[in-house]
Amino acid sequence: MPFEVRVSQGKAGDRSGDVYELIDTASTVRAEVWPQWGFNCLKWQRREADGHWSDILFHMPDWESNPVPTRSGHPILFPFPGRLRDGRFTFEGKTYQLPLTDNTKLHAIHGFTPRHRWRVTDSNGDDEFAFVTGEFNLKKDLPEALSQWPADFVFSVTYRLYPNKLRVDARVENPGPGRLPFGLGYHGYFRLPGMNAPNIDTCVLQANVRERWEAENNLPTGWRKEIPAELNFQQPRPIGATALDHVFTGVTGPEMRNSGLAELANLAHPSTPTAVRILADKSFRELVLFTPVHRQAIAIEPYSCSADAANLWSRGIDSGWRVLEPGGEWEGAVEYRLEPVVV
Repeated sequence: MPFEVRVSQGKAGDRSGDVYELIDTASTVRAEVWPQWGFNCLKWQRREADGHWSDILFHMPDWESNPVPTRSGHPILFPFPGRLRDGRFTFEGKTYQLPLTDNTKLHAIHGFTPRHRWRVTDSNGDDEFAFVTGEFNLKKDLPEALSQWPADFVFSVTYRLYPNKLRVDARVENPGPGRLPFGLGYHGYFRLPGMNAPNIDTCVLQANVRERWEAENNLPTGWRKEIPAELNFQQPRPIGATALDHVFTGVTGPEMRNSGLAELANLAHPSTPTAVRILADKSFRELVLFTPVHRQAIAIEPYSCSADAANLWSRGIDSGWRVLEPGGEWEGAVEYRLEPVVV
């Protein structure tokens, strides 16, 4: 099943540019990546027996006229995921103030990368997969924000489309001269191809985590707690009417043999023969679960740190916040697998 990359022009909101389609030559699976909108993998789809494309990653139907960066597809959240209290943090004695970008306009949220244009550095296809690599360098791509972060960074992400999975490889480089603090998250919105339900209430979710971050007004207090029964999906069960917007931690999923990846979550549905498995390497120690108001999808989000991780770290709390020395590099991997349901 050879794969290839096709490039076309796309426009969403006020931005036009190349759209990269990763697809097999038999036209059975495809992914669509928009560099001009945060290098978002807007679509991951499978061809159904009747010929139509069925979504695995959900995108808002008004994307082209109203491309809100974090409401569709697979937004990339860097150099911090989640909310940052008051948009402010202190690092090595200096306080940094970021724009207040959450819906309350009280806090910063989800970093710089989902809202800005990336550059594509490579793409190709072969007999196994198709890939596209994007890069975001703070100094080159958003120089006006250099004063808002302690150090410059070169951040690259590669999407690889296989017959039954989408792999996301990230790399962070610190070109110096200062130390680079950071965290990474992916905000993917999932539903199941061929699902015969209008929303995700009848989907069956399993989340392999044992604790949650206690939160007040969507910001962690610093305490990790047992998961209450109404939010506990350690055993698979229907999502039902549960409203989710929580950061969980303590990954318990088994490591998949010879992969270095552990299962964070699994999403299935009684009407479909396949399930989506969310796997990540040990760098991704947090899992966010979020049900948007429309409930046509569920966001299942691997994070390398908690929300407000910079401020928790300053208080001596193990939040997953990382600091990369000048010249240093970090890599992390996540896979989304579409696999047959095991009965």
